[in-house]
Amino acid sequence: MRTVRQQSIPVPLSGGDILNLQRFTGPESGPPVLMLHGAIENGRIFYSGSGKGLAPFLARNGFDVYVADLRGRGKSRPPIKRSSRFGQTEAISEDIPACVEAIKRLRGPVPQQWVAHSWGGVLFSSVLARFPEYTELVRSLVYFGSKRTIRVWSFERIFKVELVWKLLCPLSCLVAGYLPARWLRIGSDSETVKSYRQSAAWVKHDAWIDSDNGFDYGAAIKKISLPPIWYIAAENDHVLGHPRDVQDFMKSAGRQQCRYTVLSRTNGNLHDYDHISMLTHPDAIHDHFPEVLEWLQQDAYKEGVYDAADILNQH
Repeated sequence: MRTVRQQSIPVPLSGGDILNLQRFTGPESGPPVLMLHGAIENGRIFYSGSGKGLAPFLARNGFDVYVADLRGRGKSRPPIKRSSRFGQTEAISEDIPACVEAIKRLRGPVPQQWVAHSWGGVLFSSVLARFPEYTELVRSLVYFGSKRTIRVWSFERIFKVELVWKLLCPLSCLVAGYLPARWLRIGSDSETVKSYRQSAAWVKHDAWIDSDNGFDYGAAIKKISLPPIWYIAAENDHVLGHPRDVQDFMKSAGRQQCRYTVLSRTNGNLHDYDHISMLTHPDAIHDHFPEVLEWLQQDAYKEGVYDAADILNQH
C-alpha cells in the first residue's frame, strides 16, 4: 500500500481563531481536493486514525487532499464554547474562503475540486453563490448526502428531527450556551447557537437567505453556471440525506451539469449504505470510492453527466 503523509496546516482568521487543514499527500502531489464536513461533525468523517477513509484513499491515488475543520471543530482552535458567537454566515464568508486561499498559497492558482458531506454541500454551494469567481477555480464537486430541506416523513424523522433537532437541541443550547452534540451523542462535534439556529431555519423553510445580511443565496445561485456536481445519496439514509431531499437540493440550485446516484444493492453496490457508512464503511474503498476517484480524475467531463432537470424527469 502506498504511503500517505499527513500534515496539519493552521489557517489563521482575522479574529484570532485558527482553522485546521489536514493535508494528505501520497507519492505524487497531484491536483488539490478540498473536503468539508457537515453540521455537528468535523473533518474526521473523511479519515480515521488508522489511515482509512476517502481522504487517504484519494491521496494514495495521486491527489493532494485538504480536509477542513470549520471554526471551533476538530483540530481548529479554540473549541466551541458558550462565548462563541460565529455561525454559518462566518463559515460561508470567512472560513471556507480562508481554506481555499490557503490552498492557493501552497499550490498556486491551479484548479481545485471540492468534496462535501451532508450540510457541507449546502455551505459549498452557498460559497459559490456568494463568491461566483470561485466557479472558475473549481473544476467539479462531489456531495455525499447533502440536502438543504427535509420534507420526507417517517418515524425516524419524528424522532431525529421533530424531537431531537427541534426540541432537545434548542433546550441544550439554552442550558449550555452552545450545542454539545458529542456529549448528547447525536454527532461528533459541537455547534454554536448561531450556527444551529441558522441551519435549522434553512432546513425548515424554502428561503435560502442569510439571516445576518439578507443575502439571497437561492436567487444568486440561479444567475451563475455551477461546476459539475455529483450528488450521491444512500438507500438507508432515511432522514439526514434522504434521496428525495438530495434531489430537492439539486433542483434548488437551478439548471446545472450534474450526476445523481443512490448507493444501494439494487443499483449494484455492495450494501444499502446510510448517512455515515457511505463514507466510513470498510467496503466503500472497493465499492464507490473508485468511482469517485474516476470522477475527479476526469474532472466530471464525461459520459454520465446530465442536466439536473433531465435527472429529475428520470426519477
